[in-house]
Amino acid sequence: MSLEIRAQRPDESDAVLQVVSEAFGDEGPAVVGVWRDVVARGLDRAQLVAVGADGELVGHVGLSHGWLDTRPALVDVLVLSPLSVAPAHQGRGVGKALLTAAVAEADRLGAPVVVLEGDPGYYRRHGWSPAADLGIEAPTRRVPGPAFQAVPLAAYQSWMTGRVVYRDVWWEHDSTGLRDPLLADIEAGLGAPWPTDDPPQTS
Repeated sequence: MSLEIRAQRPDESDAVLQVVSEAFGDEGPAVVGVWRDVVARGLDRAQLVAVGADGELVGHVGLSHGWLDTRPALVDVLVLSPLSVAPAHQGRGVGKALLTAAVAEADRLGAPVVVLEGDPGYYRRHGWSPAADLGIEAPTRRVPGPAFQAVPLAAYQSWMTGRVVYRDVWWEHDSTGLRDPLLADIEAGLGAPWPTDDPPQTS
């Protein structure tokens, strides 16, 4: 499909939240609430949208501020969440295009690393790898190890290891990691936390 990836415009906030809500289904209102607060507090560092040939906004990805708590210093990093593709446009490469653009934007902004919580099978196909490979820990043990993914960027240095610290908004909305019974099921290998046919949504 013909697709343009560009920065979100100020007048597109409502359209973006609509796409986010639809993409996350039953969890949509909760994810919209988190992202609305992230933006309201000025914690977003970039918002990119995918626009179809007819001008319809069909996808969105957000980058927000976080820290990496290393031994020498607290390092500013970026958190990729949410990644949203309108249901009617999933499976057409929109998610891949948004991911590629988001990583490039994070690099342009000078972040040393960008992290996310998501389906390792999906993100591995698009250049992501477990953050643990870099010595980077998830902000909570409730994130299954392989699901905490990272991409090191040009500013990354090997001493940048430690635990990621999310900003308060994620904790206030209880939107970090998973909780039982889903977490227990995943840890027991009884199912997959995200669908694999379409771009999974991060939250």
